[in-house]
Amino acid sequence: MGSEKDSGVVVVGGGVTGLTTAVVLAERGVRVRLWTRDPVGATTSAVAGALWWPYRIDPPESARAWALESLDVYEELALRPDATGVRMVEGVLGETPMDEVGGWAAARLPGLRPVSEAEYPGGWGLWARLPLIDMPAHLPYLRDRLTAAGGTVETRAVADLAEADAPVVVNCTGLAARELVPDPSVRPVRGQLVVVENPGIRTWMVTEGADGSMAYFFPQPGRLLLGGTAEEDMWSDRPDPAAAEAIVRRCAALRPEIAQARVLGHRVGLRPARDAVRLERTRLPDGRVLVHNYGHGGAGVTVAWGCARQAAGLAAT
Repeated sequence: MGSEKDSGVVVVGGGVTGLTTAVVLAERGVRVRLWTRDPVGATTSAVAGALWWPYRIDPPESARAWALESLDVYEELALRPDATGVRMVEGVLGETPMDEVGGWAAARLPGLRPVSEAEYPGGWGLWARLPLIDMPAHLPYLRDRLTAAGGTVETRAVADLAEADAPVVVNCTGLAARELVPDPSVRPVRGQLVVVENPGIRTWMVTEGADGSMAYFFPQPGRLLLGGTAEEDMWSDRPDPAAAEAIVRRCAALRPEIAQARVLGHRVGLRPARDAVRLERTRLPDGRVLVHNYGHGGAGVTVAWGCARQAAGLAAT
């Protein structure tokens, strides 16, 4: 120990959680090295939709606080959408009652209101203006912001968190934490999307059928993302043609023009679910500081900045 390389913090995990945590640390003046098994564009985060909303994440109260803290950042980033990949876009949160969000989000979301019949025929829900993040643009933005702050990114696989040669290690490995920690409570929730040409849709929509099936579409630059699925304990990352057909069918029931949209591709991501986000400071077997920041389910983007700031604080104490 004692060399320049052995100083500072190693953040393990190159998805949105790891990148954001590394950015926060680096911009606080910490020497940061980010180790990622996959290139930034090939992580689970690159597959995400990604609409700001605390979806499939526990505990709810903490998640909402992290989400609101992150909202402040995304609203600022949305002032430079071409650079950051973040835009503020209006849309429908189907089957979402006002009293579910009134206590925590209404004051921060001007314009939040019940939908009209024209906006959501035959349904009920809320009309909202929320951050919509283009992940293939946002992840490289975070990487470049990290390197601009003096951090480095290294593509390398890790078999043991103790491999990280730094006094402080931050574990942002998502689903891989199941084996690395090990933490068997981390499990996959498989999500499948279909990418199509956008037939002119400018608003997003998220709905849930009476049978629990989901349908959502997100207009991103040059394309429309259609979803989705939430299959617990499913490890396959291969697109299911039958699921893809069902996704298009459900979305076309909401906006008929989707039925004729040309399919550009398919995506599958495994959300790193856990009974609660693990965000805590502990120790490696040799006594070095280990901070865990994983288990964000389907809301990693939504809570990224709030969790990153808390993790950075734990790393510094």
